[in-house]
Amino acid sequence: MHIALIHYSVINFFLLTVCAIISYKLNFLDKPSKRKMHSKATAYTGGLAISASYIYALQLFNIPDNSLNIIISISFLVTIVGFVDDKYNLNTGGKLSLQIIPIFYLIILEGMNLNHIGDYHYFKLPLNTFAIPFTLICVLFLINSFNYFDGMDGTLSLTSISVIGILYFLTPNESERLFLITVLIPICIFLFFNFSLFNLPKLFLGDSGSLLLGFVISFVLINFANKGIAHPIILAWSISIFVYEFLSVNLERIINKRNPFKAGLDHLHHKIFNKTKSILYTNILLFIMNIVFFVIGYYTFVYAGPLASLILFILFFIIFFILRNLYLTSNTR
Repeated sequence: MHIALIHYSVINFFLLTVCAIISYKLNFLDKPSKRKMHSKATAYTGGLAISASYIYALQLFNIPDNSLNIIISISFLVTIVGFVDDKYNLNTGGKLSLQIIPIFYLIILEGMNLNHIGDYHYFKLPLNTFAIPFTLICVLFLINSFNYFDGMDGTLSLTSISVIGILYFLTPNESERLFLITVLIPICIFLFFNFSLFNLPKLFLGDSGSLLLGFVISFVLINFANKGIAHPIILAWSISIFVYEFLSVNLERIINKRNPFKAGLDHLHHKIFNKTKSILYTNILLFIMNIVFFVIGYYTFVYAGPLASLILFILFFIIFFILRNLYLTSNTR
């Protein structure tokens, strides 16, 4: 298995290198603008290379859980949607419409919908006939919350790594852990290209990468919840930073009567960077925040029960929203 993982890592590096070279030749480049922080045109096809790596992993590793394999297979369609959006700058309606197609496939044809949102001792929250629309809304929500974090080098990648690490901690199943490792390795190798370490060609995840990671993690969470690997509120804590930020940005935009679908520089990583002037510090802080939120939520669940953890999750969002707006200088367009 160790030899297979080394082989997989080498293939990942090769795919990212080839993808970068081809992208610069074919002008698949994200050009600088007032809204963007980079100063040079940069290839936006990192997500395509990562998706190709995931497809290769299906052939290389024998992961017995067919539902996890299907998630990876269908995720390639979401990657293509992101690539088309990067290339042609789709409007919000077109982008969401295309995202819905692979999501519907997994929910309707493969039955990967969230069946319940937890037993809280005093009450249960089964979804019943509302399961399909609720799952669709949640997946769209989470996919686009991942897209919100793709605004600086390493931000989405490192925050996604924190989520994958938490899920690895939660499952004792070796095949599921292997699956999570195959998801993790390409992201780690991508960081070398994202930061152009060792003079490697610089790559961005692009929408192809942010939608890919959001899609894969969304359905892995659903898979884990339906298998009973972890209580839904524990799984919610694993992505708390994404949930809190997505809700905060959109609530703030609505309160200030701005278009919630219009891109801007009002995201948490932009605000922290404005104070720290360091991409490294910003990324480390976001990584730690998600881990700390999870640890607090997890131990509240263990020692005080699921209801206390649910109440704390909501309370933390309120505190997060207030502090975000009080102490972080707004930088919107």
